[in-house]
Amino acid sequence: MHRRSRYGGIVVKKGTHYLKAEPWRIVESGFHREQDQVSESIFSIANEYLGIRGFFDEGYSGNSLLGAYVNGIYEYDQKPKPQYRGITDHTNFMLNCDNWLFTRIWADGELLDLARVQVSAFNRTLDMRTGEMSRQFTWTLNNGKNIAVTFSRLLSNSDERFAYQHVSLQADSDCRIDFSSGIDFNTVHGNYQQSFWTQQDVTQRGNALGIVGKTTSTEQYLGAAFRYTLNTKDETFAELDNDSKYIGVRIALNLKKQHPFVFDKEVLHDKSVDGKALSAFQVVSDLVRKPQRSFDFHRENQRTFWTDQWQHYDIEIDGDIDNQQGIRFCIFQLLQTYRGLSEHDNIGAKGLTGEVYNGHCYWETETVVLPFYLFTDIKAAKQLLDYRYRTLPQAKARAKMIDCVGASYPLATLNGEEGNDYWQHANTQLQPSTAVAFALWHYTRVSGEHEFLETKGIEMLVEISRFLRSRGDYGQVSHQFGFYGVMGPDEFQLMVNHDAYTNLMGKFTFEFTIETLKSLQNQDGDHYQALCKRLGVTIAEINEWQHAADHMLISVREDGVIEQQQGFFDLPHVDISKISQDQYPLYDHWSYDRLFRNDMIKQPDVLMYQFMFDSQFSRKEKQVNYDYYNARTVHESSLSPSIHSILAEELDKEEDALDFFGFATRLDLDNYNNNADAGLHMTSISAAWLNIVYGFGGLRSDDNVLAIAPKLPQLWQGYRFKVNYRGGLLDVHVSAGRVELTLTGITQLTLNVYGQRVTLKSGVTQGFVMKGVISHE
Repeated sequence: MHRRSRYGGIVVKKGTHYLKAEPWRIVESGFHREQDQVSESIFSIANEYLGIRGFFDEGYSGNSLLGAYVNGIYEYDQKPKPQYRGITDHTNFMLNCDNWLFTRIWADGELLDLARVQVSAFNRTLDMRTGEMSRQFTWTLNNGKNIAVTFSRLLSNSDERFAYQHVSLQADSDCRIDFSSGIDFNTVHGNYQQSFWTQQDVTQRGNALGIVGKTTSTEQYLGAAFRYTLNTKDETFAELDNDSKYIGVRIALNLKKQHPFVFDKEVLHDKSVDGKALSAFQVVSDLVRKPQRSFDFHRENQRTFWTDQWQHYDIEIDGDIDNQQGIRFCIFQLLQTYRGLSEHDNIGAKGLTGEVYNGHCYWETETVVLPFYLFTDIKAAKQLLDYRYRTLPQAKARAKMIDCVGASYPLATLNGEEGNDYWQHANTQLQPSTAVAFALWHYTRVSGEHEFLETKGIEMLVEISRFLRSRGDYGQVSHQFGFYGVMGPDEFQLMVNHDAYTNLMGKFTFEFTIETLKSLQNQDGDHYQALCKRLGVTIAEINEWQHAADHMLISVREDGVIEQQQGFFDLPHVDISKISQDQYPLYDHWSYDRLFRNDMIKQPDVLMYQFMFDSQFSRKEKQVNYDYYNARTVHESSLSPSIHSILAEELDKEEDALDFFGFATRLDLDNYNNNADAGLHMTSISAAWLNIVYGFGGLRSDDNVLAIAPKLPQLWQGYRFKVNYRGGLLDVHVSAGRVELTLTGITQLTLNVYGQRVTLKSGVTQGFVMKGVISHE
């Protein structure tokens, strides 16, 4: 079954709808072999420390990406020495770690492999109320015997180092079972097709077994230990192998008719990323120090955790089961991927669900993903900023490498170093640096807390401004400042001058840095003087930034359309409505240089800035820019449609708003981009939350006062979401013709509702007449 979504009346996406629509569960009923790796991505679970794709525990000879990840474990790929200065000579990538689910089952000599055996009643479920991923099916042996098989897995959110596995077998006739379970470091990285692990140590202590692996070049250590419980007295023995990078237990038993065999496994991981060795004895000792519990016990612990999470973060949609399931899946994945457990963690483009993009984070973390955490978990949002502060030395080294000063944040990174070796992207995109400045501004505005900005934040701002001043220059004819030889958010325009987004964000960064310094000077002159001395900031340097901001070149046509870059209006035009669907994705079907020879846009540039700084623009300015650029955007980026939907909703372009939203929450669930097999799209997942809260909910956070102006899509009977803001919880309930706002946690909150200043009192529900219904044809 397929579902289609339109952009402005043009059918451009077709999704595969093979999962059951349920409000709290993702369910695959029946085995869809053609969706092997897509299902592995969708049924991934994580807890920020660990991530595991939904691959089969028992092994599978069909299409599979056996992905098991530990945050912060990575390797280097040394490249040939670049021909030119400024191009990185190595990349870093997230490593595929140990397969702690390793299981092999033989029944009467027949190996369980779903690519080769006969199975029926297959069901795979991801329960978003517990975080449990489970499978059930009936295995029919060649001799006609039937075995009911169940696999379940959990990752702990109370101690993120722990993971749990449950296996049960029940036969309709007596049969011989040979069962193996262990931890395997023979995992192969999907992109490089090799293992990057060497075995360091193994040990056994009763029913607990441990192993330590070491990465090839980064010299990081990962220890994994497990212990198991059985419901059988049959003979068992541990299988230790110092050469195979595997440790496990092998069990032989006679499975009696209708007497189930149950195997539960508790797994502990520990890592050392600073070169300090781990011992298997140490990891096993940490494991056995904890009391051994049943899988059911751990499931109930997880249920308690997720019940609390959903009370704070849920979005309820009445009347649309597909998008209800979709948005909960998005929120679930965001909370799985990142909760601010460590300042060393960031949010990779695929989270912990796949190896495409190498586990790197990008500038969208600060611009698209951060708002979710700003309005749900401000402490986690702050940790994302701390990550950028911790990697400031690497950003400064990168600026020096490209003949600049200050700090140039990397386009793609795991550890703060530039991980993208495509110079046309890594050396020309300035948005990672300006996105950090924007994130500092946005965090301060939403949280109301200035300490981070005035200590760590100002240091980042100063160094980013230094970089921007050294990277930009003045035109010899225009005498205007700008950035030359850049690539903005629209990656279909290469080595352009005066990209609008880049220039506007440069101007913003200069002005915000100066504003912050002036505020510090006024509040605490001694602190200001000490800061300037420590960082070497001078009045002359500040004046240079101000002059560059005042003379930033922004080209605006008479009708108010901002020119995306110098000369953009004169580029050859491509009628995107005439591009046939078999040409998408264009990266796969057009020559690389062909993408850069016209006015076709990959993702919003001018409109991205207008989304981020909505209050700076009049309705007319948004209208003319939306109309012009929407007709040229092909949305080859997964975040692009949601940004367009949010702006379309504000401009009362109801059909566009709904068409762009059409696959926002289900991009991966229905595999609209035909690439969910490689992992989930974390930016798109965050953008789906934005699409509902900023789009239909009308939330705006860029002005001095928080604003909200909800509308109700006609297909919905109502919806409800909550945002945390300055210590308070704002509950927004939208139904036919009415909006109800309830504040808890703080005494009062002043905000703009449909343009009117309103003060909410704690515990009092205040109703408003809704001023917009989104129709749908």
